[in-house]
Amino acid sequence: MYSFLKADDPKDAPISMPYKAAGLSDRQAAAHLLSRFTYGAMPGQVDEVVKTGVVKWFEKQLTGRQKDDSLKQLLAQYDLISYSNEQVSKVFPRGGQLVRMAIAEGVIDKDSVGTQNRKEYKGKLDSFMTAKGFKPERELFRQFINQKIYRAAYTENQLQEVLTDFWFNHFNVSMTKNDCAKFIPGYERDVIRPNVTGKFENLLLATAKSPAMLLFLDNFTSTGSNQNMDAETPRQAGKVLSKPDPMKRTLQQKTTKIKKNSQGLNENYAREVMELHTLGVDGGYTQQDVTQAAGILTGWTIYPMGDYGKTVAIQKIIDRIGEDKLAERGFVRDGDFLFTPNRHDNSDKVVLGKTFKGNDGYQEGVQLLRMLAHHPSTAKFISRKLAVRFVSDHPPASLIDKMAKTFAAKDGNIEQVLITMVSSPEFWSKTALREKTKSPFELAM
Repeated sequence: MYSFLKADDPKDAPISMPYKAAGLSDRQAAAHLLSRFTYGAMPGQVDEVVKTGVVKWFEKQLTGRQKDDSLKQLLAQYDLISYSNEQVSKVFPRGGQLVRMAIAEGVIDKDSVGTQNRKEYKGKLDSFMTAKGFKPERELFRQFINQKIYRAAYTENQLQEVLTDFWFNHFNVSMTKNDCAKFIPGYERDVIRPNVTGKFENLLLATAKSPAMLLFLDNFTSTGSNQNMDAETPRQAGKVLSKPDPMKRTLQQKTTKIKKNSQGLNENYAREVMELHTLGVDGGYTQQDVTQAAGILTGWTIYPMGDYGKTVAIQKIIDRIGEDKLAERGFVRDGDFLFTPNRHDNSDKVVLGKTFKGNDGYQEGVQLLRMLAHHPSTAKFISRKLAVRFVSDHPPASLIDKMAKTFAAKDGNIEQVLITMVSSPEFWSKTALREKTKSPFELAM
């Protein structure tokens, strides 16, 4: 058995890999680690891991700090994947938005849309895009997909890349949903990638506040039915001065479906954050908990970016109130995220038996997500999902229990959960070797 104690945190458990007790040689152990935590062993890499030591190799992979100079050179050609979400909003207009701008500037006639010669019509729009410095979204997506392939094939920090793919799938957003698609490169870069071995709570909060997730699951439109989206909610030091009208409908009476361009409560994100992101489908929550959680997360939306149509109404509110007065009015900005108190349901709610005060505003949502991140069902659900990904499709309950215990004891520290996993005999069992089937992408890499 080999062990390595991380010098920067003596309180953490040592990394131990009991593969010899399982009857594995050094080469078999190295091959197993490379199979699980990389996109495939390069020629001679098994020998390199044996020479380095399996524990030291894994520890280096956990830090994710190995030089990637050759990869950086390959990625240098992809300038668009470094664009901020605001830049993306300005440079990649949607089709309808582009047409409206072209009409406004007299490039095409409103009455002729759809009736012109298709080639001529497209030529005018292409010329307009070039003149304005606009680019087609397909170019952004091409660069995003290409960089993913290059990273998987050539990065020296393979575990970081495998985990980025794992967490991206866990907190899934789809490029097939047009509203969120252009924000996905920034989502992977700024939200997923930096948090893959950190605390689960931080990863959960970051995804909840990202434009890609807010748009994908429609939480950016979710509004308390007793709120006026264009009203200026009077606040002082973050406290609501006016009490909610008791005659207004209660949260339980609010609709869970909203028509296009209408206001109302939307449960999509609240349901998914419980079922797929934290507690799991058998995590002990009810439909009532989903509805109440959705009310807690009303007002979580996107800070206006350029001329992006979905945020025009919010920009008008900001212009009226004044950027410098937003905080005292109860608005909270964090990068591309904005909490708008005028959209928030300020009634009290109860989720999983815990009461949340509606007048806590933004903090009400933060408290909910933190509670979900640290719930025992979440510890077991996340631990099992990691074990399925890295050990076997049907991991032993004993392994899941160990990982969940670490999750709870280490404040949801993903790195420590992974260390518990590789330090467990179950990870090294001969029945787990070569048991995992690779996805088409993994196999290609």
